[in-house]
Amino acid sequence: MHPGSETKALRIVDKAGADALIAHIMETMQSLEVILTEEGGHVRAGRLRQGLSDTERKTALGASYMQGLEMAKANAIALARFAPDSIEGLKSAHMRFARVVETNQIVLATARTVSESLVKSLAEDMSRSRTATVYGRPSQPPSPYGRGAAGRSQPLILSRSL
Repeated sequence: MHPGSETKALRIVDKAGADALIAHIMETMQSLEVILTEEGGHVRAGRLRQGLSDTERKTALGASYMQGLEMAKANAIALARFAPDSIEGLKSAHMRFARVVETNQIVLATARTVSESLVKSLAEDMSRSRTATVYGRPSQPPSPYGRGAAGRSQPLILSRSL
């Protein structure tokens, strides 16, 4: 079985089929784990472009992994009968994988929070520098066009080439 191959019609009828399904799920899970670990390392180091560059492969592997889990659920009785030891290995590998996914989600959430905070801080600093102060208080000079402070706001421009 390859990631992205059609596996919905697979029905486990012997030990070889059970072992093949579990091996496919384990292989897919390990590939996803490698991608998530690399992604987290790049994001932690601030290399967002490299960290998020393997999105297509990660999506394909994720879909294949979910299909494999659905197949395992559909064939749970046959798997328990033909490969009980492999199922225990799959359960422990799945728990380890869940921890890797959780760590990855924490890293991505932290990066998102930090970047949102930086953009907000930058926008506040830019607007503060455009506001005149009179006796230590922010002051807006009257506009000859009748617009208030909202009319003088400027857009925030970001460079993606950094």
